Amino acid sequence: MNKLKSILTIAAIAVSTLPLMAQQKRVSPHETVSAVIDGNRITVVYGRPYTKDPKSGEARKIWGGLVPYGKVWRTGADEATTLTTQKPIVFGDTTIPAGAYTLYTLPQEDGSAKLIVNKQLGQWGTQYDEKQDLARIDLKKDALEKPLDQLAIAVAKNPSGGGVLKIMWEDTQYSAAFTVQK
Repeated sequence: MNKLKSILTIAAIAVSTLPLMAQQKRVSPHETVSAVIDGNRITVVYGRPYTKDPKSGEARKIWGGLVPYGKVWRTGADEATTLTTQKPIVFGDTTIPAGAYTLYTLPQEDGSAKLIVNKQLGQWGTQYDEKQDLARIDLKKDALEKPLDQLAIAVAKNPSGGGVLKIMWEDTQYSAAFTVQK
């Protein structure tokens, strides 16, 4: 029953975004990543912009440039990035109930950043309503061994238990560890 409910939720999200996608032109390729962590499927759907400008081909500064410090960023390209979880997940002291959400990121000049989990769905990436925020979660910043030309998001098992959500681009990785609520 829960599996059917999750499938129906994902289908409803996909169908609700089709009219919006028809109105807006995608600039970047899109990807869906999914992982099962402690019996819970977590799925992220997002646009994958490049460090190079799609019109001019020139390299862009990502953090503090294309992604400005101190401003909410859509965590991807085109329509807003979505996260779907079949069971509640816990980031530190913050519980995210089972369901579908939009992800935003708020990077700061000092290197810190927050992951914003927003309840509004189906919006184009720049249509952000702070009143719909469910949570703001501190992200850990690390340097990447090799720079990435294209944004990548991953959901992976955490060696110390639970899982980790990673946002990687240019020379930076932001991450947040989580557990699955039993």
